[in-house]
Amino acid sequence: MERPALLIIDMQNDFVCEGSPYRVAGASAVIPKIQEVLAEFRKRKLPVFHILRIHRQDGSDVEIIRQEKFKKLPFAVAGTNGAAVIDELAPRSGEFILTKTRMSAFIGTELDLMLRTLGVTTVFVTGIQTPNCIRTTVFDAIAYNYPAVLVDDAVGAATEEIHQANLRDMENIGVRVVTSTDVPGFLS
Repeated sequence: MERPALLIIDMQNDFVCEGSPYRVAGASAVIPKIQEVLAEFRKRKLPVFHILRIHRQDGSDVEIIRQEKFKKLPFAVAGTNGAAVIDELAPRSGEFILTKTRMSAFIGTELDLMLRTLGVTTVFVTGIQTPNCIRTTVFDAIAYNYPAVLVDDAVGAATEEIHQANLRDMENIGVRVVTSTDVPGFLS
C-alpha cells in the first residue's frame, strides 16, 4: 500500500521574507501552492516534514562553498528568527521538524530512518530552491529507493529558467512532476 509523506524544504524567514539578503526570488510565489498541498496532507493525516537548514552561530558546520558567504552575513543560525519556518507554513503538533546542514535533506539527518519507521513509500517535495536543496534531496530520495514526486508550482528558484532546467533533469531520472492541483488525485 502506498504511503506518501510531504517534504517542505527550507521555507524559512532568511530564504523567503522580503528584504532578506538570502531571499530566493521565487519563494513568495510558491507559498500559496505549498499551503494547498499541506492542507491535503493534513486533511488526510499523512506525514509532514518541515526540513530546515540550521547552522551553528560560529559557522563551523557550513559547507565549504558557503563558508565565506556565512562569515560576511550569517544565515539560518540556530535560535534566530531567520532560521524559523515562515508563519504561513507554521508546523502543527504531530508534524516533524528536521534540521540539516547540507543541501540534501538526507545527508547527516535521520530522514531515511523516520520515513522507513513511518512506512513511507513515496515523497512529495515542495519548497526552495530547485537547483540546490530540492534537487539534491530528490536525487537522494531516488538513491534511497523512494519514488519522488516534485510539485512543480510549489517549488521555486531564483528564475523560472533555472527552475525549468532542473525540472527537466529530475524528470530524466524518473521523478514524477505534478502541480498542486494534481496532488489530491494522487493521494486518493
